Amino acid sequence: MSALVIETPGALLGREGTALGPTDWLTIDQARVDRFADATGDHQWIHVDPVRAAEGPFGGTIAHGYLTMSLVNYFLPQMIDVRGFSMGVNVGADRLRFLNPVRTGSRVRGTGEIVAVEEIKGAIQSTVRITVEIEGETKPACVIDTISRYYPEVTPHA
Repeated sequence: MSALVIETPGALLGREGTALGPTDWLTIDQARVDRFADATGDHQWIHVDPVRAAEGPFGGTIAHGYLTMSLVNYFLPQMIDVRGFSMGVNVGADRLRFLNPVRTGSRVRGTGEIVAVEEIKGAIQSTVRITVEIEGETKPACVIDTISRYYPEVTPHA
């Protein structure tokens, strides 16, 4: 599925309830998990030691919860393409829930919904609820409300 194109931030107003996605599937391989461990310093055995993890509670290594959460930054532009702004800022996130571990080798994808849009401080702010689904699982890996703020294009004075 291609991204929903929104020509200007103002065109987001009134789009609450709009479904987004799904994105393409992304395989979470051990190399990605290891790179995340190196980037964050979190080398807990459940993430980076396949031999020990095979005997652990998940039957193998799992992705870090924060790796799964960080993928929303990968999935969001695949679901929505806002145009016509001078600067976009990630304001934050609300309501993060980790619901199911992502076993290494699994495939995940994102789906979303625009849950709020408002004008704030000369910009348009949107909240998109993103669900990271795991292929073959009924319960998603995580759900998070991402908050983005889009500042209008500045027209140069003549």
